[in-house]
Amino acid sequence: MLDWLQKLKDSDKIIIVEGIKDIDALVRLGLPRSRIRRLNKAAFAVAEDLAKEGVRETIILTDLDKEGKKLYASLKTNLTRNGVKVDSFFREFLFRNSDLSHIEGIATYFSHL
Repeated sequence: MLDWLQKLKDSDKIIIVEGIKDIDALVRLGLPRSRIRRLNKAAFAVAEDLAKEGVRETIILTDLDKEGKKLYASLKTNLTRNGVKVDSFFREFLFRNSDLSHIEGIATYFSHL
């Protein structure tokens, strides 16, 4: 898990999360706030904005629950349509290797490792 976190920190990709608490949790883990974007409008609008900014690849860290899965699918589809690649390694790793369900709890999760 610590290798996963280091890879996330070393990446220069924009990370998309659902809410402010998710941003705060990732910042507590040492990620720069400037790399984290909140899903604060419709998925298609976020995708269009990132494409206009010239973002080429993103990481989506929506929650790992049913609603988060729906948001992930919608975001991935819209980002891909706009020419923005989605790096799914980080999200898939959490599914396979943790019992985490909400990204806002990730800092606490790592503190117990």
